[in-house]
Amino acid sequence: MELELLEISEYTVEKLKDPFGILSGDRYEFTLLIEVDEEDELYRPAGLYVRVVYALASGGEGRVVSHEIRERGTDQLLDFGLEEDELAEAAAFCAAHAGEADNV
Repeated sequence: MELELLEISEYTVEKLKDPFGILSGDRYEFTLLIEVDEEDELYRPAGLYVRVVYALASGGEGRVVSHEIRERGTDQLLDFGLEEDELAEAAAFCAAHAGEADNV
């Protein structure tokens, strides 16, 4: 599946537990495997993934709480972040797929 700015080849989504009930709404952890052109400074031969924590408020409004870009295989955290428009695309993707998480 391809988004306008991010090319996501695979993804997983998991609803995070809040055993103490501290957080309002629900939190989801997404792992987005992304394809990056060889000419891009982010390119890594092993590939990349973006770990996204997405919050969905009780009223239905969602947002990306945090994200990090990591190298596949080594799990090395890269010192890059998504640009604002890419972050908006990731948020839209998460909003569309949060319902696929198993309830915990």
